[in-house]
Amino acid sequence: MTNERGLDLYRKMYQIRRAEELIIEHYHEDEMKTPMHMSMGQEAVAVAVCHALGPQGQVFGFYRSHAMFLAKTDDLERFFGELYGRVTGTAQGKSGSMHLAAPEQGLMCTSAVVGSSIPLAVGAAFANKQKRNNVITCAHFGDGAVDEGVFWESLNVACVMKLPVLFVCEDNGLAVHTAGRARQGYKSITDIVSKFECSVSQADTTDVEAICDLALEAVESIRKTQRPAFLHVKCYRYLEHVGIATDFDAGYRSEAEFVEWKKKDSLLVQRQKLLGAGLSEDDVRHVEVLLDERIRQSIRKAK
Repeated sequence: MTNERGLDLYRKMYQIRRAEELIIEHYHEDEMKTPMHMSMGQEAVAVAVCHALGPQGQVFGFYRSHAMFLAKTDDLERFFGELYGRVTGTAQGKSGSMHLAAPEQGLMCTSAVVGSSIPLAVGAAFANKQKRNNVITCAHFGDGAVDEGVFWESLNVACVMKLPVLFVCEDNGLAVHTAGRARQGYKSITDIVSKFECSVSQADTTDVEAICDLALEAVESIRKTQRPAFLHVKCYRYLEHVGIATDFDAGYRSEAEFVEWKKKDSLLVQRQKLLGAGLSEDDVRHVEVLLDERIRQSIRKAK
């Protein structure tokens, strides 16, 4: 892969990670009047999918929306404006972290209600098919959403009507504190979805370029076959379900598991790939320093 694409993917992941690290740094000041569902550990999914969809792609997301918003818009000022409750925010400070949106840039909506944006994505895909505008719509959700009937109804009707929609399941193995094995009477979601009239792919990797390639293949499949596609990506949530801390003391997951996932952190993997492909440490640090300052400037403006 080219250094240009690889660096762009890294830049976007780094921006999301550092933005959330700065949220943690400032959250105790109690000026950000919104609960936080952090994206740390899962950044690669949103970044890869948004890259594959391109600027014309439409995304309907869910409450863990920081990564999707920044990957789709690159708009730090509106992001922090919303978190700080300012009129400069995405909804003039009235919606908070769980309802970030930028329809004019393709992030149509995000929602705090599990699974609720999936049928909206299917409806938008139907509209795009009627318009014949060649726009791909993405329904982006966590693995908890596949426990909702609306997911199966939406998948079914999208297949029946042959709609241009990409279903992306960002699977961190948890619905709040409940593991999949305790709530799902099947072993593999991809095995079940493969019985539907759609293409199915799965990524069990933290390599953002590998995930991006699968997403690009899914988008191409939608265009070629005029059928939906389903992309299942395994990932790991670094922090608690909602909040800025870890929660290993709750007993539903182990710190040892966290340590193992950190060894294959998507930013670490991509940074090492860039250095191995010929970029110097100074080249990468230059990008990081510029982003650090841009993020801090956005926070200062919001404050």
